Amino acid sequence: MVKKSSAGSCLFSYLRRKNRNMLDYSNCHLEQLAVHQIGNQSNDEPLRLSETLVDIDDAELRELLLRYFLQPFTKISAFYNLSGAGEDFTTNSVFQAAAQVFDDPTTFHQHSVKLAKHLYEQSDHPQVKPGDLMVAYFSEMVLDDEVTDAIGFFKSENRQSFLKLQPADTDFSLKYEEGIHIEKMDKACLIFNTDREVGFRVCVIDKPAKPGEEQYWKDIFLHVQPATDVFYYTQHFMNLTKNFVTQELPDELQFTKADKIDLLNKSAAYFKSNESFDKESFEEAVFEKEELREAFRNYNQTYQEENNIDFGEGFDISPQAVKKQARVLKSVLKLDKNFQIYIQGNRDLIEQGVEADGRKFYKIYFEKEE
Repeated sequence: MVKKSSAGSCLFSYLRRKNRNMLDYSNCHLEQLAVHQIGNQSNDEPLRLSETLVDIDDAELRELLLRYFLQPFTKISAFYNLSGAGEDFTTNSVFQAAAQVFDDPTTFHQHSVKLAKHLYEQSDHPQVKPGDLMVAYFSEMVLDDEVTDAIGFFKSENRQSFLKLQPADTDFSLKYEEGIHIEKMDKACLIFNTDREVGFRVCVIDKPAKPGEEQYWKDIFLHVQPATDVFYYTQHFMNLTKNFVTQELPDELQFTKADKIDLLNKSAAYFKSNESFDKESFEEAVFEKEELREAFRNYNQTYQEENNIDFGEGFDISPQAVKKQARVLKSVLKLDKNFQIYIQGNRDLIEQGVEADGRKFYKIYFEKEE
């Protein structure tokens, strides 16, 4: 173990929501670090394994590493669980290694070697880049007000050139070297020592650069599935509502495009103005007619069965999921290629009609022009 030091001077703490998904890295400690080089099998590139842990006694080095490892996770809002064949997460190689390290941190290096070999076996697509794999062990992280340990995997695939100025007597010389850019993270994940009974709680960064890279880190190496938390439920229910309004509204109800946008706006407004979701109050706020509510209930049931999800009667609302999903709840009415009307408020202030000659029109009411 290295001497502990607080990373509060250069790190951060923040809230995911009032009671859920709170991540605080301000006082965590980097305990152990292993580095391995992962080549691409299909390109005959080697796997280079370290025999010992990296020396991280230097306090400034630890501060820089904590910044490099953890700062990218400030924008993470979705969590995952490790999964496996037939949804049996205990068969997942990453889960097995993480569980044994959490139980006995002295086995950290040997399991980092096993995981490096596992990643090398998955790096067989010609487009997968070689890179440096750093495996780190952290203590005293805070997740949902719980102090816990975490294991991190960080793969750097893009080296950056930098200049090094060296003074020599009255002159200077310039040299260049290649290294890891500490402000950029290509692929990473944190596995928290919590929720072990469902495959641990995991957050992931994955920035594929080329076709073929999209699946090997998240889906093949880690093999994760979305965690059924408040983000998951909020995102799914907002997506359910969007699909119903845009694709499944009964034809006999004769909803116009403006009517559909109004329903989407009401749905978004409900999630933005409430901290928790209640099925009955949502239906009352968004769908005025009983036949529309009944159609929505039927689609809701079908959606849950097809996606293997149970919303129950309610759940806490994730503001991060609302912000993300609000981007896909379109409030724009496009008319041919000439006009775009943004409907963001009172639906009663816009009317649709047809002229005697067949031309369609919208009439818009307003109080002042800005």
